[in-house]
Amino acid sequence: MRGVCFQRVEQVGLETIPDPAPIRPTDAVVAVSLAGLCGSDLHPFFGREAGLDPGTVMGHEFVGRVVAAGADVRGFAVGDRVCAPFTTSCGQCFYCQRGLSARCEHGELFGWRNGGDGLHGGQAEFVRVPLADGTLVAIPEEVDDETALLLGDNLSTGYYCARLAAVEPGSIVAVIGCGTVGLLSIAWAQRFDAARVFAFDPVDERRSLAERVGAETAADEAAFTTAVLEATAGRGADAVMEVVGLPAAQRLGFELLRPGGTLAAIGCHAEPRFAFTPGDAYDKNLVYRTGRCPARRLMPRLARELARRPLDLDWCVTHRFRLGDGVAAYEVFAGRRDGCIKAVLQTTD
Repeated sequence: MRGVCFQRVEQVGLETIPDPAPIRPTDAVVAVSLAGLCGSDLHPFFGREAGLDPGTVMGHEFVGRVVAAGADVRGFAVGDRVCAPFTTSCGQCFYCQRGLSARCEHGELFGWRNGGDGLHGGQAEFVRVPLADGTLVAIPEEVDDETALLLGDNLSTGYYCARLAAVEPGSIVAVIGCGTVGLLSIAWAQRFDAARVFAFDPVDERRSLAERVGAETAADEAAFTTAVLEATAGRGADAVMEVVGLPAAQRLGFELLRPGGTLAAIGCHAEPRFAFTPGDAYDKNLVYRTGRCPARRLMPRLARELARRPLDLDWCVTHRFRLGDGVAAYEVFAGRRDGCIKAVLQTTD
């Protein structure tokens, strides 16, 4: 099969590797029709995460149909249309039973192999899915492939962020970072009837999309801060969603939050310290919530909701490529060329 494989820092290549087959009786194999490029794919691409084996198929977002299933797979059959979260999950362990599917004791991340161990990703013609019954999600007929693809990570994470931030009807919300997850966090905040949503991002194309989703935007911190404070009589936002993962963003979120408000951080932080102190948090009576999205737990419910009441997501996928053009897709996506926010790879015509 063909797959977009990691070769070295800042280089991927289209390679031919053996077709996957079930290894364990709980495995399934999916013929991929659509695969996504995610911002977290850029961590190993740029060398911010070290250890990815050269030759590993990239990506953890995919949609397709089951083409093979192990003897112990009960919930899926050949021909079923499915999507998956970014990690596998058994559905039975301590953490899965408590809804923390992304912390499954047996979970593995798609698109991560180190020292020969791990899983190839979904940016290929086929992908092996361990623990298929606890990992795959059936896609309702009413949900199109691109929406199903987003469910596996960005769309579920945006929902999770808005829930962590305790957005409710009438909330004044501040969003820091308008990448795909930030934009989808805005969309969910609107679905939850927030009174006003303010969004900050220095990139023009991202702000334009945030405005399309319903946010009031600012290009610099000073204007953003002024807008939030003026809208709240100086109190600050009821809910802040920080979707960047940098100390400056965390600090800005803290400063914009009203006393007693909730700061939800979904950006992946690598710094060893918070941008505010325990004393700062105490004095503000803030609630700080973070963590990896339990996408597998959320996906079936969100799929049903979106089948019944779709979100407007026509804006979300900005660039579409054939699998054979995967190298070019990374050049555009990693370089943020041509206003690229979200790119997908199509394996079929």
